[in-house]
Amino acid sequence: MAEIKLKKREEMDPAYCWDLSSLFASDAAFEETEREIEKKIEAFRSRQGTMKESAEALYRVLSDLDEISRVFSSLYVYASQKYHQDMGNQKYQGYAGKMDSMMAVLADAASFVEPEILELDEETVAKFEEAYEPLRLYDRVLKENFRKKEHILSPEMEAVLAKAGEMAASPDQIFSAFSNADLRFSPVTDAKGNQVPLSHGTFIGFLQSKDRRVRKEAFEKYYAEYEKHKNMLAATFGANLKQAAFFADVRKYPSALAASLDGGNIPVSVYDKLLEAIHAKMPAMYRYVALRKKLLGVEELHMYDVYVSLTKEYEQKYTYEQATEIVKKALAVLGEDYVALLEKGFSEHWVDVYENEGKRSGAYSWGSYDSHPYVLMSFDGNIDSVFTLAHEMGHSLHTWYSNHTQPYTYAEYRLFVAEVASTCNEALLIRYLLEHAKEKEEKIFLLNYFLDQFKGTVFRQTMFAEFEKRIHEKMAEDGTLTADGISEMYLSINKEYFGPDMISDPQIALEWARIPHFYTPFYVYQYATGFSAAIAISSKILAGEPGIVEKYKQFLSGGCSMDPIDLLKICGVDMTKPEPVEEALDVFASYVEELEKLTAQEE
Repeated sequence: MAEIKLKKREEMDPAYCWDLSSLFASDAAFEETEREIEKKIEAFRSRQGTMKESAEALYRVLSDLDEISRVFSSLYVYASQKYHQDMGNQKYQGYAGKMDSMMAVLADAASFVEPEILELDEETVAKFEEAYEPLRLYDRVLKENFRKKEHILSPEMEAVLAKAGEMAASPDQIFSAFSNADLRFSPVTDAKGNQVPLSHGTFIGFLQSKDRRVRKEAFEKYYAEYEKHKNMLAATFGANLKQAAFFADVRKYPSALAASLDGGNIPVSVYDKLLEAIHAKMPAMYRYVALRKKLLGVEELHMYDVYVSLTKEYEQKYTYEQATEIVKKALAVLGEDYVALLEKGFSEHWVDVYENEGKRSGAYSWGSYDSHPYVLMSFDGNIDSVFTLAHEMGHSLHTWYSNHTQPYTYAEYRLFVAEVASTCNEALLIRYLLEHAKEKEEKIFLLNYFLDQFKGTVFRQTMFAEFEKRIHEKMAEDGTLTADGISEMYLSINKEYFGPDMISDPQIALEWARIPHFYTPFYVYQYATGFSAAIAISSKILAGEPGIVEKYKQFLSGGCSMDPIDLLKICGVDMTKPEPVEEALDVFASYVEELEKLTAQEE
């Protein structure tokens, strides 16, 4: 039997690899800039105690910090992305490690800034701004500091917390290194009898196999490795929960959840309302699970049956070039300028396309203010790869519009709106594909795919969000957790979300152990809220609502110049109310019904 192996990084075709030269032309240029910024960080410490002297002095501190942070972000992105190309590369492991250390040093050097701002009163700051026009750039920054005044500590305490930041990042670093560089899986025998490597990048592909034996084997072999290491992973995850609780407590937040949401000025009620809305609409999810069981023709539906397509005959594979053309056509409704930017990204090597040995799993879009955005993915030719490309380019163009509209100070958009542009692209793509489907089987395939995406983005991410809320509360209550305790909680929530027609296999209890987003506490709920907002915005765009495309681009260009809730209101979407989530869930139910009707015709 043939064994298929991943290529090493140096064996990859450069035509499908990202070009990091917009960050730094060479490693030598990176290292030279690193040395320069180290000196500037140390020099910045001398600014401490000067901010009260005058409006000019206040401006100088804020602008100098922006300048340093701006260059550091390019360093950090370059080092990280070089590392993510091949996480076994010792040189770039070193680069990434140095940048994590430098980030902590920078945070320590700048730790006096927020406390010293708060030593000024708002009236004094207003007078400073009136007297010195350049300082007005920082009006929102200064007001945000005053809003969070009760959570900002003394300069001495802020310095301690900054120094603790590198230590607090350790659980995430340990998990990432273990998951991406050290974890090894037994190969899977595919439907043709080949021994194929099982990895994070190939796992979902195996679960999409029409051969149920392949799905089951991949599922069991994948989680068998996590079972071996569950106690270490529980200790690592527990340490991450504790660091989140520690910083929340020290900063006088009632919970890690409240602390996490406060950065974007998001009410905790938005999080709770999401959970409530999903629970109210759970019958639609159960209806979909029952339909999946029926169409697969199985006596028992298992967790390894969740990803396989429900179509019997329709299989579609895409080249990367075909995928880029489909994405451009689907998003043409956003205007010629948007499509031109997509073409620019594809032709100028923004995307690192294919998987190689040691490459970081998953997909992301990332860049610095002074570079264009970059996309990391592992394109394998299925429909999911096409949607991933559209999704990540949504992030990239959101970043592009913000960076080219806002000054550095306000260019980086908040997490709460981070998934809106990406999932809006997905919503537009599915509508395009459905409208151009030539065969009933293709339409069934696409409806199935959309429902699976919806399930994964709204129901699944909300399930993750509920798990996070419960597990953080459990840690706060008990002070310690075991692998079996975490798994028991996760399994019970999984059963609740998938309902009576799904067998929640014991292996799925360990799914918490493989989710990297849990190391960024209370991030995942924003996939669900973002998807709901995207459904609302895409519906307006496709309906031809006057001015909506221009309003949407105004939203994309907003960065963090406004609160996330207010940015979405530009497009007529109010996430403080239940309607966007409820309407999205109604769309899900309508597509389940449409799939039921189409498949009933085949019986």
